[in-house]
Amino acid sequence: MNINLTNMDGPMMGGGGGPMTGGGPMSGGVMRLQADQATVPHGSVSFLVTSRGSITHEMVVLPLPEPQIVGTRPIGGDGKLDETGSLGEASNTCAEGAGQGILPGGSGWVSITLAPRRYELLCNLPGHYGAGMYTQLTVT
Repeated sequence: MNINLTNMDGPMMGGGGGPMTGGGPMSGGVMRLQADQATVPHGSVSFLVTSRGSITHEMVVLPLPEPQIVGTRPIGGDGKLDETGSLGEASNTCAEGAGQGILPGGSGWVSITLAPRRYELLCNLPGHYGAGMYTQLTVT
């Protein structure tokens, strides 16, 4: 499964043009996490995650409880979500698993065994989830 992480260049609030902090929303730009498939069969799923924007990103896999709607998780004061229950992440430039983020133009990957249910794929760097970096994945 291919995942693209993108941000449109534009000024960012709260960062004076630097990295986003404290959950500040994008101003004049958008962020997006886009999967090439919305539904996959249960079992081992491999994610190839590419950062197509101009800043570092990551992809975290979290179960999505019923009847929660994708994009509605509470955001903490640090601009991030609670990752309790995470099944894995791709946040390591040119490598598998967790790291310091996927640098612009780089890729990372992770393989996870997923049971049938809904999941939320998201970027959990400060402010990114609130700026729209999430999507739903249904596993059948």
